[in-house]
Parts: sequence; structure tokens; C-alpha cells
Amino acid sequence: MCAAVCAALVSISCGSSKESAYRKAYEKAKAQEMAQQQAPEQQEKEAPVQQTPVVTPLVEAPAQSTVTDNNDNVPVRSENITVVDGSGLKAYSVVVGSFGVRANADGVKSTLVNAGYNAQVAYNSERNMYRVVASTFDSKANAVESRNSLRAKYPDAWLLMKK
Repeated sequence: MCAAVCAALVSISCGSSKESAYRKAYEKAKAQEMAQQQAPEQQEKEAPVQQTPVVTPLVEAPAQSTVTDNNDNVPVRSENITVVDGSGLKAYSVVVGSFGVRANADGVKSTLVNAGYNAQVAYNSERNMYRVVASTFDSKANAVESRNSLRAKYPDAWLLMKK
């Protein structure tokens, strides 16, 4: 029994020594933190810092600038398609809708025709999708321009290159 009491006293004293060591480390860290916060304030009071003026270089703008569109960066999807309703596709086409059901594609096509477009429906047999083509062009630049204007009403419009 005496041995158990001695063991309990030893374990209690070890715990309190650990606690006091942690407390000392915490107090030391707090003191260092306070000293660092007070040091800049004392330096400002002792010697005012002279500010040097910031000089920004004068940069002249070019007399004229020309902005050109780089249509090479516009993504184009290439698919094997067959025209099922329309007069035929050129190299680049603007697709405004894709449907698994032909009747849905025909509905969008008639909306475009009523708006003055030469719309067509093409079929992609690999994907079993009907593509509604609003306009078709030989030039990629013209197709990009048409796609950009169609995106006001058809935000998902994209370019298709016939394989």
C-alpha cells in the first residue's frame, strides 16, 4: 500500500512539473510577442522614416493600334453528318441545337427559317443526334462572326466542320 501511495505522489508531481514547463514556455512566447509589437512603435517615435518619392516611368501609348480577330483560336468540332432537310452544307456551319428527336430539330429549324435564316437539319449517325444548322459558310471567319451574332438568342451555338 505504501508503494501505491508513493507511485501516486510521483505521477502527480510529474504532471505538475509538465504543466509548469508549458506555462513558462507560454509566458515566454507572450513576452516575445509583446516586445515585437512594441519595437516598431518605439522605432517610429525615435527616428521618423523619410519617405522617398515614388517615380513611375512615363510610357507612351502607340499612335495607332490595330485589333485583329484571331479565328484560329475558335474551337471547331468536326463530325460526319448527312443533310436530312436543307440545301447542303459548306465547310463551316453554325449549329444552334442538337436533338435526339427529329421533330424537335424541325421545330427549331422552322423558327430560324421564319427569322430569315437558311436553316437546315443534319444527322450525325455516330451520335444519333440531329443538328440544327442556322448558317453555313466556306470561310471560318464568316462562320465565327455568324456564331457570335447568333449567341444572343442561342448561347450554346458552336461551329461544325463537315468531314
